[in-house]
Amino acid sequence: MIITTPISEEVIRSLHVGQVVEISGMIYTGRDVVHRHLFDGGDCPVDMRGSAIYHCGPVVVQENGVWVVKAAGPTTSIREEPYQAEVIRRLGLRGVIGKGGMGAKTLAACQEHGCVYMHAIGGAAQVLAEVVTEVRDVDFLKEFGSPEAIWHLAVERFPVVITMDAHGNSLHADVEKASADKLQELIEQI
Repeated sequence: MIITTPISEEVIRSLHVGQVVEISGMIYTGRDVVHRHLFDGGDCPVDMRGSAIYHCGPVVVQENGVWVVKAAGPTTSIREEPYQAEVIRRLGLRGVIGKGGMGAKTLAACQEHGCVYMHAIGGAAQVLAEVVTEVRDVDFLKEFGSPEAIWHLAVERFPVVITMDAHGNSLHADVEKASADKLQELIEQI
């Protein structure tokens, strides 16, 4: 399924854990410093309503005066758990992209505000960079540095898997529970 930003709440609520989707349109990077800045009430110079924030510190270079993304792999998302629910609410996000999943606060915010967590493939930074068609702008480059800046990325068919949906389902929680159950079973056999 291909979804295009800005994404409506209706489309987001039609998605379920396990679905593979491809995103086209605008997405915005944001890592630790940006999340903390936004959580603390700092300004957001771009309207992200209906879009997705991507936990990514892309490798971006200038070629002939134009920004070009050379690598755009996801970073581990759980570091943003203390901030993500508020950032979803405040910015009107419909998606969070990263790797490794997030916790209960983010899952609750996804359910309440109509948002999903989308898992991008770790280790595929160069492949994911190929679906970035243009860097439209960058915010906080001087203030936060390149990996922590907000890069405005136009993407075409950016591949992700829905691993936390707006219905309260989390593939990450399911795997954690199944692993704990199996571990308990093995312990009991000793």
